[in-house]
Amino acid sequence: MLSLVQIKHPESGRRTAKVDGNRLVVLRGYESAYALARAATAPGASIAERVANSLGDESLDYEEVYSGRSPWKLLPPFDHPEDEARCLVSGTGLTHIVSASARNSMHATQAETAPKTDSIRIYEWGVEGGRPRPGSVGVQPEWFYKGDGACMRAHGQPLEIPTYAKDGGEESEVASAYLIADDGRPWRVGFMIGNEFSDHLTERENYLYLAHSKLRQCGVGPELVVDLKFDDIRGRATVKRNGGSVWSRELATGERNMCHSLANLEHHHFKYAVHRRPGDVHIHFLGAGALSFADGVSLEAGDVVEIDIPALGRSLRSIVDDHRGEETLCAVNSLGG
Repeated sequence: MLSLVQIKHPESGRRTAKVDGNRLVVLRGYESAYALARAATAPGASIAERVANSLGDESLDYEEVYSGRSPWKLLPPFDHPEDEARCLVSGTGLTHIVSASARNSMHATQAETAPKTDSIRIYEWGVEGGRPRPGSVGVQPEWFYKGDGACMRAHGQPLEIPTYAKDGGEESEVASAYLIADDGRPWRVGFMIGNEFSDHLTERENYLYLAHSKLRQCGVGPELVVDLKFDDIRGRATVKRNGGSVWSRELATGERNMCHSLANLEHHHFKYAVHRRPGDVHIHFLGAGALSFADGVSLEAGDVVEIDIPALGRSLRSIVDDHRGEETLCAVNSLGG
């Protein structure tokens, strides 16, 4: 498994490193995973070959960095190092029956004769047409915008519930990372653990508020796995409070556990020309298989959400930072006088 991290030192700046057991081997010549990926889109050598040819003599204790005891700090494992606005963070929901059921329960009425919700309809469309034969186009999934690169938080960093929010809840997922080459062709760079943090109470008020509920920070990392087979991915999500666990559930994701193929999700994201601008980065969440909100858990300040997916390296831990309070007006000035 080829697994990479991005790290930053207050004096030395950014570096990219290969995970080698309990060591991080720093790469020569590539200060960012972005630079490495851009080089690999050109003919000559794959990412794996370029990493092998760039291994330096400098290595770090991974546990020291991972635990926060080192001056080297983990960054999101893939981003745009020069312009966070050139990184689009998005996702697709209703790819797993668990998320579809949770969404349905938020939007369904109490009447037994109530019609199917739009959430269940979209999920069923995915079951029927989300896995087309190779080379064919299947039914399009749900899609949402989460923000640009500024919304991403690395392992160990807090996820903020903003002042205007009604809630903050984890969504444990796999996120895929992409780079648009100079010729406009999208390339998948790898996969990472993602906490697609959302406001489920806002969404529950009305499903048309879904867009508002997704405009939140998200956790990604700590590792970018370049050569993962996105087939049957297993793990566990846990919410820890005051040293104990208040919720935990197994995860099952990957194509075998989803109603859409990865190729179909990627087609319906990159079919838009605006998503194929050379040099851009895309981080795309692929849907949740478990969330504590569906089990009646409300996250509190100081809670630690841990997502452990062994196929994607070390677990991702995110700390809940609750800023809910009285919302103040965001006033707009006029240049017209």
